[in-house]
Amino acid sequence: MIPRYSRPQAAAIWNQENKYRIWFQIEAYACEAMALYGAIPAEAAKVIREKGDAAMAVFTEADTIEIDTIEAETRHDVIAFLTWLAKRVGDESRFVHQGLTSSDVLDTCLAVQLTQAADLLLADLDLVQAALKKRALEHKHTITIGRSHGIHAEPTSFGLKLAGHYAEFARNRTRLIAARAEIATCAISGAVGTFAHVDPRVEEYVADKLGLAAEPVSTQVIPRDRHAAFFATLGVIACGVERLATEVRHLQRSEVREAEEFFHAGQKGSSAMPHKRNPVLSENLTGLARLVRAAVIPAMENVTLWHERDISHSSVERGIAPDATVTLDFALVRLAGMMDKLTIYPEQMAANVESLGGVVHSGEVLLALTKAGISRENAYKIVQRNAMATWTKLGHSDAKVFRDNLLSDAEVAGRVSEAAVDAAMSAEMHHAHVDTIFKRVFGA
Repeated sequence: MIPRYSRPQAAAIWNQENKYRIWFQIEAYACEAMALYGAIPAEAAKVIREKGDAAMAVFTEADTIEIDTIEAETRHDVIAFLTWLAKRVGDESRFVHQGLTSSDVLDTCLAVQLTQAADLLLADLDLVQAALKKRALEHKHTITIGRSHGIHAEPTSFGLKLAGHYAEFARNRTRLIAARAEIATCAISGAVGTFAHVDPRVEEYVADKLGLAAEPVSTQVIPRDRHAAFFATLGVIACGVERLATEVRHLQRSEVREAEEFFHAGQKGSSAMPHKRNPVLSENLTGLARLVRAAVIPAMENVTLWHERDISHSSVERGIAPDATVTLDFALVRLAGMMDKLTIYPEQMAANVESLGGVVHSGEVLLALTKAGISRENAYKIVQRNAMATWTKLGHSDAKVFRDNLLSDAEVAGRVSEAAVDAAMSAEMHHAHVDTIFKRVFGA
């Protein structure tokens, strides 16, 4: 995490104070459960809760430094925290962490933090979808050129372009909900996961209090396939961010100029060229997406641990968990803002559709010729040669548009009427079923 690409609410999930608060809640809930089932005195659980809550209520950077100082000696982060907590709780602290192992605290805490991050990301996706829906409806019937291989294909609607991205983010939202459910797992099962020293009912109690599910079978850690699926989902969402950002980057190119990022008053595009209006936000989003996806392979490699547990995953997760979630949070909010304020040029879109002399209507012209009784093979040859004649003469003084080339072709004249050719070259005909698609994407 770096401040430039971090929102405070996302970064706060991963700060030391939040981590230690969760650690304490896990320990306190475990004590409460043990008291319920007679493993420790009820009064001890009450004291641990009250004194611990009081200590956490006034937790400051000084407490973090104190824990760090203890860890410098113990070389163990959980023991350092328990030592700090014992000083605040007193004699009853001997009942804290009974039957637990460090991974019970660490893994359950990570589950809480990842669910907190997922909830924030789900809210971010709502912002992205809201912006896309608004702009898609606004430009539902705005004619633009569709491109394949970067080359003009057939007309489409700019709203339809945006609807496709909306649908992708809707799928991503469904994926994230599933990933959140998979990662929201608690393990309070002790060393190697056998519950030898702690009642399974303690795990169920702690899980319920934290809004998690009990891990059906842990080793000494929660199985890392859950985490791999979670980070893979973040990676797929990042792909959606980059796909939309790349579209904006292309549309903003000087030769295209169909849409561009909002240019603020006082904004500067270049230190050397005052005229520049660069797609800096979408380029930034492309880079941020790469960072998020960079977490996926390490998360998958974490699945394979030695026997019941090792800590080869630990150092990885300390990095990728905050970095991937905070970066994706920032990217999604930036994307929502960029799309909400995107400057769109319908006139330029319409001009680009016809900028190749009408050849983008070749597909419908082909159909018109076949309807007139010309074989598809011959119709294709006729349309292609007239399209190429138009294409290769673009900008020349003797250039003719596609329509004129067709109507002057001996194999077309007398067989296909001008009205039929004009109907085939209407961009609006490509919007005949836009309403149907929009209903599929956005509902009635």
